[in-house]
Amino acid sequence: MPDTLIKVDLTKSAYENDKIHNRWHPEVPIVEWVSPGDDFIIETVDWTGGFIKNNDSADDVRDIDLSIVHFLSGPIGVKGAEPGDLLVVDLLDVGPLKESLWGFNGFFSKQNGGGFLTDHFPLAQKSIWDIKGLYTSSRHVPGVNFAGLIHPGLIGCLPDAKMLAAWNAREAELIATNPDRVPGLANPPFAPTAHAGRAKGDVKAKIGLEGARTVPPREHGGNCDIKDLSRGSKIYFPVYVPGGGLSMGDLHFSQGDGEITFCGAIEMAGWLHIKVDVIKDGVAKYGIKNPVFKPSPITPNYKDYLIFEGISVDEAGKQHYLDVHIAYRQACLNAIEYLKKFGYSGAQAYSILGTAPCQGHISGVVDVPNACATLWLPTEIFDFDVMPSAAGPVKHITGDIQMPISPDK
Repeated sequence: MPDTLIKVDLTKSAYENDKIHNRWHPEVPIVEWVSPGDDFIIETVDWTGGFIKNNDSADDVRDIDLSIVHFLSGPIGVKGAEPGDLLVVDLLDVGPLKESLWGFNGFFSKQNGGGFLTDHFPLAQKSIWDIKGLYTSSRHVPGVNFAGLIHPGLIGCLPDAKMLAAWNAREAELIATNPDRVPGLANPPFAPTAHAGRAKGDVKAKIGLEGARTVPPREHGGNCDIKDLSRGSKIYFPVYVPGGGLSMGDLHFSQGDGEITFCGAIEMAGWLHIKVDVIKDGVAKYGIKNPVFKPSPITPNYKDYLIFEGISVDEAGKQHYLDVHIAYRQACLNAIEYLKKFGYSGAQAYSILGTAPCQGHISGVVDVPNACATLWLPTEIFDFDVMPSAAGPVKHITGDIQMPISPDK
């Protein structure tokens, strides 16, 4: 059996575990060292460190301080890995912790984080999903049951000082263009809630002041939320600091492409069984700027889809130029409106798109002025037929079950 290098205790605060951190900084101390070819197990808390509870209230989603996230296990150092190398990570297996066989999906309040469709769903809402082997279902979203594609939403290597400074500078410049925007354009360093792992004294303070927040994906990987990084995947990460400093967390039982609800997958505490290796000078050899990966050979075997299109025309009818973000939003809104015809609330439909193994595609980006994006909804996840017919839609969902919602304070 491989060694478990990092263990978590879900009854304790993530801040009490010195093998966990929540900021990216080159001086976050490496907590374990391994050799190329080693395989081992890493346990992780959910991305909020246990703040979201298995209950029927969305108050926790409304009230969470998002400056605490994400809680990551690591960093792991790989002996011999140097800047310019590629760190090769094989995801041999991944799963939920046996003492926590549930996950959550949430919409953050527009006043506290927001999300992809925050103008349509501005209040905090939550759904709880029970994990039963390969499958999941929710007491808050009836009529669906599907196989998960379990993956880490967030995995990456520590940046060097030059890269960290570039991140902070460019994001600060963006924030300055509209500093009062709600939600904010980006999240600057914030010392009061920083968890610097094993760092002490002046180093801990420095990490708090300079450490990059973990919300976005960046050149090192990070919070990419790629649902296909499941068991059997192989990832090639650029190395920036000696040892690489590999950290991971934000495990998802299942997710639709885009993680459109922001807290947009089925978030869970879990474990990863990984193997590491090094390709010397791999960054230059292969011209790598961002990580590349080989996807899992194991995916949910859904073959029947209903595909919704969206174009670069927003809800007000305004034309935009080849705007893929707006096009994908329109595809999602079209799918939500369609599912409402079967009795789902808008929130339940939104939650399905964020948690089920939906596919998102950029289908066209050259036919001015409209980009075309598509949302592929697997029809086999439903307990009833959702295909169009001459008879029209039947309301199988009666409306007696709703997702918890919490008004802003």
